[in-house]
Amino acid sequence: MTAKIYWLAGFVFIYWAYCIYWGIRGAMMTKTAADYFISGRRLPLWVFVLAATATSFSGWTFMGHPGLVFRDGFQYAYASFYTITIPFTGVLFLKRQWMLGKRFGYVTPGEMLSDYFQGNSIRLLTVIVALFFSIPYLGVQLRASGFLFNVLTDGMLGINVGMWLLSLVVFIYVASGGLRAVAYVDTVQCILLALGITAIGIIGITFVGGWTALNEGIALLAANDPIVTADGYSHYIAIPGVIQFVSNGPSAVGGAWTGIMILSYMFALMGIQSAPAFSMWSFANRSPKPFAPQQVWASSLGIGFILFFFTAFQGMSGHLLGADQSLVDKGLVPNVLGVDYSTFKPDALVPYFMNLLGESAPWLVGLLAVCALAAMQSTGAAYMSTAGSILTRDLYKHYLNPGASHGTQVMVGRVGVGIIVLAALAVATFTTDALVLLGGLAVAYGFQMWPSLIAVCWWPWLTRQGVSTGLFVGIVVVTLTESIGSAIMPWGRWPWTIHSAGWGMLFNLGTAILVSYFTQNRKALEHRMTFHNFLRDHAGLSTHKRRLVPVAWIVTLVWFFFAIGPGAVIGNTIFGDPLEPLTWTFGMPSIWAWQIIWWALGVGMMWFLAYKMELSILPHKEVEALVEDIGDREIAKA
Repeated sequence: MTAKIYWLAGFVFIYWAYCIYWGIRGAMMTKTAADYFISGRRLPLWVFVLAATATSFSGWTFMGHPGLVFRDGFQYAYASFYTITIPFTGVLFLKRQWMLGKRFGYVTPGEMLSDYFQGNSIRLLTVIVALFFSIPYLGVQLRASGFLFNVLTDGMLGINVGMWLLSLVVFIYVASGGLRAVAYVDTVQCILLALGITAIGIIGITFVGGWTALNEGIALLAANDPIVTADGYSHYIAIPGVIQFVSNGPSAVGGAWTGIMILSYMFALMGIQSAPAFSMWSFANRSPKPFAPQQVWASSLGIGFILFFFTAFQGMSGHLLGADQSLVDKGLVPNVLGVDYSTFKPDALVPYFMNLLGESAPWLVGLLAVCALAAMQSTGAAYMSTAGSILTRDLYKHYLNPGASHGTQVMVGRVGVGIIVLAALAVATFTTDALVLLGGLAVAYGFQMWPSLIAVCWWPWLTRQGVSTGLFVGIVVVTLTESIGSAIMPWGRWPWTIHSAGWGMLFNLGTAILVSYFTQNRKALEHRMTFHNFLRDHAGLSTHKRRLVPVAWIVTLVWFFFAIGPGAVIGNTIFGDPLEPLTWTFGMPSIWAWQIIWWALGVGMMWFLAYKMELSILPHKEVEALVEDIGDREIAKA
C-alpha cells in the first residue's frame, strides 16, 4: 500500500475515535427521553453555532457543488447564495419555534403542529415529510462517502462496501448518544468542512497559476464554449435570461439556470432549515442566543466567503487543469489532473484535486479525505437522529404506547435510527441511477413545511384543514414536476425553468389560503390565538422597531429580486461585456463580481433581520416552561 493509504487510514481512525467517544459519553449522559432526542434542551451556544452550520452544509456542498460549478459555470454558482437563503428560513422560524418548544414542552415538530392545529393529520404529514427528506438525503451522503474512498484508495475499497463500512460508525455514535453526540461531533465536522473546501480551492488556483491566470483561463474557456445563451454569451459566464417557457427545464437554451430557476432552486434549499429535523435543533437549545451568530456570521459570512471564492476556484480551475476534454483535445490546456474521461463525472472533480497532490503530500490527502467524510456525515448523522426521534414520538409513543417510559422511548429511538440508516443504504445501494433525483426531491419536500411554520409562528388565520390539504397537494406537485413525475405526465422536469419546490409551494400555499378561507372556526381560532398572544407578549416589536417593518420587507424583496431572482440577469453585463475580457471592470467576469457584491449585501440584510429586527435574539421576556415534556402533560390529562 502507498503512503497515501496509510495516512488516510490513520486520520480516519482518529476521526472515528472522536465520534465513538461522543457516542459513549452521550449515552452515559442520557437520563430522559428529552436528553436523548433534544439534548435535554441544553446545547451550549458555540456547539449549536458550529453544529447547525455543519448540518446545513453537507457533503453535497463539499463534493457536488464544485462539480456543478465546473459543469454549468457561474450561472449555477448562484446556488452559493444558499449560504444566505438556508439560514434566512431560520431567521423567520427558529426563535419562535424555540419559544413554543420551551413553553409547551415539544420534542418534535409533529407534537407542536398537532397541538396547535388540534388534529393528527398534520402530525402524520410531518412524519412523511421527515422520512421523504431524511432517507434520500442521507442516502446521497452515504453513497458519496463510499465513492470518495473508492477513488482515494484507487479502487481497493468498493463503493458499496465502503459506504456500508463508513455508515456503521455513524450509526454507532448516533444511536448511542442521540442528538447530543451528533451536536458535539458536528462541531469538529464544521471546522473540517470549512478547512477542506478552502484547502482544495487553494490547490486549484495554485496549480492554475494564481488569480490572474484563473481569470485569463475563464476567458479562454468562454471563448471556446459550444453552449451559448440566446444573447450569444458563454453559458459559463451568463445566465440564460429571466425565464424560458419550455416543458423540460434542463433543455432550456443556454442552460437551465434562468433567473426564475435560480430563485425557485433557492426555495428548495431553504427547505433544509424548514424540514422537521431543524425544528428539533431549535428545541434543543438553552436559549435563542446562538441563532443570530449562526445565521449571520457562521453561515452567511463565513461559509458564504468560502463558497463564493474557494468553491468557484475549484469549479473553474478544473477546466484549466484537464477535466474539460474539449480543451485538452484542442491542445489549449494539459491534462494535469490525469482525468480518465471514459469514467469522469463532475462529482469526481474534488477527489481528482486531492489525488493531484500524489505522493508529495500524502498526509494532506488523508486529512482532506477526512474533511470530506466529515462533511458528508455531518448532515447524515443529524437526520438519522431526528428522523428516529420523530418515528418514536409521533408514531410509536402517540399511537402505540402513550405511556412509554423514558427508557423505552430511548430504546425505540435507537431502533428508529437503525431503520432510517438501513432504508437510506438500501436506496443508495439499489437505486443509484435515481439517487440525485431523490436528493433533489428531499429539499423540495422540506420546503413544503413553510405554510405550517408560517401559521404557527406568524399567521393564525391559516386553519388545520387548509395547511394539511396544502401540504398534501404540495408533496404531490413536487413529485409530479421532478423527473419521477415526467414518466407519467406530459411535462418534464422543472417546466418553464421553475424548480419543483417552486411549483409545489405555488399550489401548497394557494390551497392552504383557499381552504382556510372556507374553514374558519371561531373556537379553533381562539385556541390558535393563545399561541400567538404568547409570542407577541414575549417577542413583539416595540413601537420604534415596528416602524422598520416596511423597510425590512423592502430590503428583503429587493435582495431576493436582484441577487437570486429575475433581476440577476443584470449581472451578466453590468461590469463588462462577457465577450470582451478587457472590459471586465474588476478583472473577472461581470457575473462573478455581481454575485460577490450581492453576497456582501445579503450578509447585511441578514444582520438587519436577525439583530435589528430582533428575529433571532433573546425575547424581551423570559419564557417560563409549563412542562418539560409535552408527554408529561398528555399523561396528566389521561
